Amino acid sequence: MNILKDVLKNEVYPALGCTEPVAAAYACAEVSMLLKPKDFKNFNLSVVMDPGTYKNGFAVKLPNTNEEKGNLIACALGLLIAKPNLKYSIFSQADTSLLKKALEIAKSGKIKLSIDYTKKDFFIEATLKSGDKNAVCALSKGHFNVSFLSLDGKVLKSSTTKEKSLTYKEFLKNASFGDLIRWAKEADKSDLSYIKKGVLMNLSVSQRGLETGNTASILEKVYGDGLMSGVCAQAQIKAAAATDARMNGIALPVMSSGQSGNQGVVASILPYIYGKNTQKSDEKIYKSIALAHLINAYIKTFLGELSPICGCAVSSGAGAACAIVFQETEDEKKIEAAGRNVIADLGGMFCDGAKPGCALKVASSCNCAFRSAMLALNGWAVDEKEGFSEKTFSDTIKNLARLSIVGMSAVDSLIIETMAQKN
Repeated sequence: MNILKDVLKNEVYPALGCTEPVAAAYACAEVSMLLKPKDFKNFNLSVVMDPGTYKNGFAVKLPNTNEEKGNLIACALGLLIAKPNLKYSIFSQADTSLLKKALEIAKSGKIKLSIDYTKKDFFIEATLKSGDKNAVCALSKGHFNVSFLSLDGKVLKSSTTKEKSLTYKEFLKNASFGDLIRWAKEADKSDLSYIKKGVLMNLSVSQRGLETGNTASILEKVYGDGLMSGVCAQAQIKAAAATDARMNGIALPVMSSGQSGNQGVVASILPYIYGKNTQKSDEKIYKSIALAHLINAYIKTFLGELSPICGCAVSSGAGAACAIVFQETEDEKKIEAAGRNVIADLGGMFCDGAKPGCALKVASSCNCAFRSAMLALNGWAVDEKEGFSEKTFSDTIKNLARLSIVGMSAVDSLIIETMAQKN
């Protein structure tokens, strides 16, 4: 089994729009394709989500929708588009006519959204009823992994047996930190070509994001006045700009990491900018980004697909920090120290849903990752006796996961309650 190739295949892909509402649209497209309703007047659609998925889709703008936002519109569009084969590009089919119909459906009350607070990991279940016919699609263990599918009570697919494509997560979770470095070093030409494609994609989106007049464009002006300059400032601006673009609904895909677009931005842009500024070879740069993707995926095997803690901070931020150190040295202890430094710094940053303001957290993640890498390269790491830090990276992650899953179990419900009061 080639773990890097499995991670790149399943967790690093071009995503048009925030991946949670995209997944909701995908589930609704599945049931719509199965049932093929003749019209969209006599139907009812019920969509159940885990708290994290609902939270991430609540306030984020959707591409090709004239800045419409939210889970309800996403589900209505998926229902109308009915092309699940598009997966993460499903919103590419949205147009003015379709959006008008989707808004009518959203206002009709025929779509009911609910949250299952017992679900601690990614979960969406869409149930479509029309007359005496019904179809059900459930997604779990991955944004496009169909774990259950039925039509009129007949089960078409069920995850009673493990999906072969997901077994890489079991190997990844049991890997040593040295394994992650070794897998990155073994990246072949096709892996590096794919990673390069993702970097260029994210930089292209970043350029568009600077045109939005949001977080990154203001940072560019302030930093350009001489207050701050260099690699770290460049990375913050470009990464924040890519997030500005996608969170504001610009219809361009970014290359995700860990099935998250914003995490893909942090994992790729910071190591790339650092490597280019320090004149590293392309091979070294792209192998370092391979390591960032692997570390991001590794951390999420403990935290889950979605977490009360910001993944850009503790997952892709840690991956980016390790990638920078990897470009300078193959000293495993120093590479590991960079990741532990990030987690010790930003381990308490909670996620309050996907939205334009995520550009701030992306910028903070890049800043912390760069600083953590520089500290590690100079032989400094957070002491294992401090806080929840441990001697090894994996033990630190396990402590963080326990704090997230057990200690922050009420965070999502409180955030959703706060959001609802604003709506």
